[in-house]
Amino acid sequence: MRLLSVLCCNLDTFLLLESQYNICSMLLQRQKENVTELDNGEGDIILDSLSVERNFVLVCVSAVGGPSERKVPPRSIQEGDDPFPWPLFSCYPVPQCYTMEMKRTEPISSDHELNTFLASTEAISDESWVKVCRSHYRRVMAKTPTRLTGDDLADLLEKAVSHLSKADCEQFFPQALYTGEEESVTSAALTSVEELGINICLSYGSSLKLLGDDAVGDLTLLMKHMKVFFCSQRLKTTSRLICVQDYPGHDWLVCTVFLLMKGHMERAMRLLLELSSLLVSAFIWPPRIHASVHIPLAVAESGIGPLYWCTAHYVEMLLKSELPLVHSAFRISGFTPSQMCVHWLTQCFWNYLDWSEIRHYLCTCVLMGADYQVYVCVAVFKHLQPAILQQTQSQELQVFLKEEPIQGFRICDYLDFMESLEHKYKDIVLSDMTSVCNPVD
Repeated sequence: MRLLSVLCCNLDTFLLLESQYNICSMLLQRQKENVTELDNGEGDIILDSLSVERNFVLVCVSAVGGPSERKVPPRSIQEGDDPFPWPLFSCYPVPQCYTMEMKRTEPISSDHELNTFLASTEAISDESWVKVCRSHYRRVMAKTPTRLTGDDLADLLEKAVSHLSKADCEQFFPQALYTGEEESVTSAALTSVEELGINICLSYGSSLKLLGDDAVGDLTLLMKHMKVFFCSQRLKTTSRLICVQDYPGHDWLVCTVFLLMKGHMERAMRLLLELSSLLVSAFIWPPRIHASVHIPLAVAESGIGPLYWCTAHYVEMLLKSELPLVHSAFRISGFTPSQMCVHWLTQCFWNYLDWSEIRHYLCTCVLMGADYQVYVCVAVFKHLQPAILQQTQSQELQVFLKEEPIQGFRICDYLDFMESLEHKYKDIVLSDMTSVCNPVD
């Protein structure tokens, strides 16, 4: 059960296990069978170490959210009169005590310099617009990040991607010439993993109060559009490896953008197609670069994306020079920072950061540059340094990083640190990222 718990922390792994083995149904059935015998045939679930462990796994895989968006029960029984004050369950829905009710705490109107700039109609070049926007974003994030509402960030991301994709110095891949023929989209089939991923996204969006009743059809259609688009961008190969033919996981970036746009399918698709022409898309959007025509055949057939051999590589390099204690802790544990980076980034920090910080991560990487993905990861490790050192001593570092959310981390608190990393390492990091189409051996 402990191994299953750690495996399911990776959302793609959970989706695969659930699609193949129906693990949630199996766990619920085991809970249902583990009850006290009563004359009427009903009884309470017996409180023991296995039922508590099953309860922990069921909550973790069924309730999506960051550290302040869900309550994960303990996995052990305490001493005292009430050894486990959490309800055990053997059927859905998950008891409400495990989910946090999201309240609308964002300001209705947002009056700040970034919002004023985004609303401006002043005619300036795309390169100048991006430069000024970055300056405004830094200042607002440093002073009043809570005043950036979800609508503000959606507007920022949409306009930033539009200007970046038109700027000659920012456009990296050819502009997507996607027509989205109805016949192709209608006939596109989603895998069971993708369908389960859609359900998770809808559940999360519903808990965040971002989606309407028609969201399931819109998200399904968006996923099909992206699948058709990726097929047109995929390299033709004779390899029989499944991971080369189709991306093996779920597209968490598409789901993130869909939630950010509050379920507006056309708006999300337009942004994603424009985003696909930017360098940053190769790193924050793994399915976009998977087996792509833009990378060499040998690299495509390896099934290993630039998220691993570029982003994660530089995270480890920067940890060695900037956070030597963290770097040493990983070496002692026999566990690499690369593994956690790929884990976090592949699923866009879902279940590790709150929705507000996931939005900031996405906007920061797109607006500030692809290299900021590296700096965000280093900042997370800096934030976690005390816990990492403690868990290394107890020899539970890997389990801790996989199972525990990233408590208290805010992008805005580390922007100065990330900017200092940019000044030191941008030339080397970004130059290697721009070689994604022709990586050096």
